[in-house]
Amino acid sequence: MPDRHGPYRNFRYLLEIDGIAQAGFSEATIPEASTEPIEYREGNEAPTVRKLSSLNAYGNVTLQWGVTTDSMALYEWWTLVEQGKVDEARRSVAVIVLDEEGEPGARWQFRNAWPQQYDAPDLSATANEVAIESLEIVHEGMERAE
Repeated sequence: MPDRHGPYRNFRYLLEIDGIAQAGFSEATIPEASTEPIEYREGNEAPTVRKLSSLNAYGNVTLQWGVTTDSMALYEWWTLVEQGKVDEARRSVAVIVLDEEGEPGARWQFRNAWPQQYDAPDLSATANEVAIESLEIVHEGMERAE
């Protein structure tokens, strides 16, 4: 029986877009989140700068997967943005880590996400690597669940 109290492994995960799960990614990068400080001081205060919070900033989600003919869903999602339909392309996205039995575990959810960049594979007749597509997804906030 797997140890449910130990840390999750980083090699079993899936992507969920508006409730539809898709697996088969060779890599998924979960971005950083930060809040920039604003330094502020008034002239009648002690000579120490106060730190006020500013805007929250979130990095992009990056996905990489081997090219197949099975699914064009992520590329079609990108084409909405390419056609200028960003509002139509906005989705709720989650990256979910799976436990050793394949059950959902840790989850990162992203609001109002849409693909910012699609990258087709580089091809070479002398190479023997898997052809990899990638998609970079922007969003307006993330939340860690479970």
